[in-house]
Amino acid sequence: MNKLIQRLLPACLVFMTTIETQGAEGLESKDELYTSKEFSNAFAMPADDPGLPNVLLIGDSISIGYTVEVRKRLKGKADVFRIPTNGKYASYGLENLDKWLGDKKWDVIHFNWGLWDICYRNPESKTQGHRDKINGQLTAAPDQYRASMEKIVSRLKETEARLIWCTTTPVPELEEGRKVGDEIRYNKIAAKIMKKPGIVINDLHSHALLKLPEIQKKKGDVHFTQQGYAYLAEKVAHEIQLTLP
Repeated sequence: MNKLIQRLLPACLVFMTTIETQGAEGLESKDELYTSKEFSNAFAMPADDPGLPNVLLIGDSISIGYTVEVRKRLKGKADVFRIPTNGKYASYGLENLDKWLGDKKWDVIHFNWGLWDICYRNPESKTQGHRDKINGQLTAAPDQYRASMEKIVSRLKETEARLIWCTTTPVPELEEGRKVGDEIRYNKIAAKIMKKPGIVINDLHSHALLKLPEIQKKKGDVHFTQQGYAYLAEKVAHEIQLTLP
């Protein structure tokens, strides 16, 4: 056994040295190491570089999932912040919007509400989030959603930031609290609101459909795999970059 270890040891040392070299020197640039906390934690906000535009991401868990990847793609081009929580449904967003906007000067705001609004919940349900599209109550009826979104857009326009509305991603078959197609109905409501003031629309719904079910976390789940969030982030970062001042 000792002789075998002696024979293998030089090869192991070469292998480990190669990995270390590729890990540091084999990258195109040191920027690819992404060692700062904001590149591993969606809620770890970046240091505000006064020479870069400020971008704010607003949304639910889907936006939380792609936040870090968006930061990576816009590194050196913009400081990408997000609201410090899950944006939940539109009326909740409206209640908290002033707090989330704060006093920072925003150059671009990328926002979405929808998946929570179209969710049916039942306190008696044992599913995660008490989802129940059979016996549950809808979080926000279409008229309520429309009213909240109109007020949200009015408030966001006051910031004078460049606004990007992100369409709600697909509801898959077997989702326990949401009905397939409701996200399309609510996307149409939001799109109509966005078109009048000329707000840019990032059609993340269509983008996600191109890769489903490959990037779906599991059957019946509205969430995505790590690769799926990276795929969504590619589209989000592209739309933001086109809109940067």
